[in-house]
Amino acid sequence: MLAALETIEFDAQADLYAAAPEDVRAAHTIAVRSVGGALCATSAGLEPAAIFRRVLGLGVGRPATQAELDEVLAHMSALGTRYVVPFAPGYQPDSLPAWLEKRGFTKGYAWMKFSRPCEPLPKASTDLDIRVVGADLGTQFGKVVHEGFGLPPVVGQWVARLAGREHWVCTIAFDGNTPVGAGAVFVKGEYAWLGFGATLPSHRKRGAQNALLARRIEEAAARGAKVAVTETGEQQADKPSNSYRNILRAGFEEKYVRQNYLSPPIDAGQR
Repeated sequence: MLAALETIEFDAQADLYAAAPEDVRAAHTIAVRSVGGALCATSAGLEPAAIFRRVLGLGVGRPATQAELDEVLAHMSALGTRYVVPFAPGYQPDSLPAWLEKRGFTKGYAWMKFSRPCEPLPKASTDLDIRVVGADLGTQFGKVVHEGFGLPPVVGQWVARLAGREHWVCTIAFDGNTPVGAGAVFVKGEYAWLGFGATLPSHRKRGAQNALLARRIEEAAARGAKVAVTETGEQQADKPSNSYRNILRAGFEEKYVRQNYLSPPIDAGQR
């Protein structure tokens, strides 16, 4: 089960990187490459590292070796900026965290993985209008994502390419004709990964994300998906999370915590 829950997210991430516009790709050296039995997703000048520079799949499905780990770390470290290597219960071998810590990695902010059957569909209500959008409204989708998360506008230009792309369904919550919330779902086979759920500050607490979650699960089920998967930051007392509550409200169950191991700081002389 772990491999399937992780792989659908990794497939979505790889396709996101493949979708980057050429000018954005060149400006931020966006790339995804298979190295040492893992996918290395990289970019420059975009934060946080846990989203924009991370290793996908190392130790998932089969045990990683220290030689593979060192190959992956050499590739990622060549960028001259920090990145993350995730680890969750079920990754192999169990000694992978110790290998990382020996190499100077430290624990960052962990993520909780969730899943739920696509049916029965969750119920949600809002006074906003939830619509599936195509490439013609991709720019508006991207704008809500970057503004809702407080990310640079270039991220909006990037994720705008997902609207109308194969395997992706992008949704927007409208207040009249004004886009105020967004979310996407990547569907491949019997699994669907939900991401990019964002609402503009001006329109929060109006049920946008609950309705967007429900609509995306509905769209995934209509395309043959049986299981929906998502994740958000681990719940902590000093980090209140509306996202966490919305995910549980939509019927998702907590599956496991995935720790993000952050690479050592880069010395100025190493850049």
